[in-house]
Amino acid sequence: MTDLTASNSTTRQTAHRSFRHKRIAALTAPVLILAYLTYVFVAFDVAGLGDRINVSNMKTLVADSYSYKTHVARDNRNGEMEIAIEGERKGRYAPGQAPSWVSLGETTRVELGNGHVVELGPEVTYDVPGYGLITATPGRSGVNATLPESPLPEWINASKNRLAVTTDAGRLTITRNRAEVFRYFNGWELFFFTLDSPYYGLSPLELLRSGDYGAIWQDFWTNKMWRHGDVVWALVETVLMAFLGTFGAAMIALPLGFLAAKNFSPLGGLRFAARRLFDFLRGVDGLIWTIVLSRAFGPGPLTGSLAILLTDTGTFGKIFSEALENVDDKQIEGIASTGAAPVQRYRFGVIPQITPVLLSQVLYYLESNTRSATIIGAITGGGIGLLLTQAIITQKDWEEVSYYIVLIILMVVAMDSFSGWLRRKLISGTEAGH
Repeated sequence: MTDLTASNSTTRQTAHRSFRHKRIAALTAPVLILAYLTYVFVAFDVAGLGDRINVSNMKTLVADSYSYKTHVARDNRNGEMEIAIEGERKGRYAPGQAPSWVSLGETTRVELGNGHVVELGPEVTYDVPGYGLITATPGRSGVNATLPESPLPEWINASKNRLAVTTDAGRLTITRNRAEVFRYFNGWELFFFTLDSPYYGLSPLELLRSGDYGAIWQDFWTNKMWRHGDVVWALVETVLMAFLGTFGAAMIALPLGFLAAKNFSPLGGLRFAARRLFDFLRGVDGLIWTIVLSRAFGPGPLTGSLAILLTDTGTFGKIFSEALENVDDKQIEGIASTGAAPVQRYRFGVIPQITPVLLSQVLYYLESNTRSATIIGAITGGGIGLLLTQAIITQKDWEEVSYYIVLIILMVVAMDSFSGWLRRKLISGTEAGH
């Protein structure tokens, strides 16, 4: 009886301690999470996020992604006019030509719509409805601006040597040497044909009636501003980088996976070396490999493929070795009972078992590496990543950035659909045959 009482007492004490430990753990976890979130709030300066946000720049960036601007500029030193889409030479109107809302002359009249009118001449004027007439006479002494009222509204920035007026209709900038008007339009102008193309401005019906389909396609494909041919080749180059890196890694990792598997490699030292090699290769991020290889081999898409190959060799080696360790030995023994050589045992007893895993992982990483190849290409100077980086660096061609991002998304979706379809076909076919 005494022993039973003591046992019950011990059980109660144990249960009490277990309950107390669980209670302490339940209270500790929220405290640790709260302490971590507090640290993040302070260390990342979350409170100052509102001061760092520039809503105006955000609006401009978003607007530039789906619109374009036409520059109408006057050189105040010689009176020459220049009109260009996005301010680029490739989008420049020929001398004496202008869009319908610009009237060339000694004083060029620019109609921005909704009653906003700018006149560019020795004296620059901007008639702003609801505000008044802004005048400026650029010269050696400065801009010499006259404004209807003071203090100035927020959309006017004026100094001795510069005047900037930004309204919903457009923007006017005046310095001593140059007066320039920007007008925004929705869409991607010159996406199909540039100004010097004989097909610019024609409707789809007129293009169909012309019958010059070969020339039309050539003009579109060699578009000097949007460079469709170069962009398509960059996409192909990105996919090739991912393909070569992924399948090259799979071919190298498969034999190494046998060395790292316990049931195929009896030498412990060899298994240890193979597994540490895998840890090293996949432990270094692909971007780090890209930078290292760029210094060693120079920029180019092949360098990007090698970076993907090194990283994925480590990943595939670990995945393949684990799959090999889980194969069914009975199937291998059945093949061996027929007198098959070791190579034949592997070919007919092992490979069919791990093929679904191999195909599934390789095709998944092919899809993933297609995205990674975009970033790697930006570093190595190849593929669509290079074009995307160049467009971002200019800080002005954000519609091109949007174009490249849309193409990258479509490329990833296409690769996702293709790899999924191929995975189902190959794996189901393998299983059916097996």
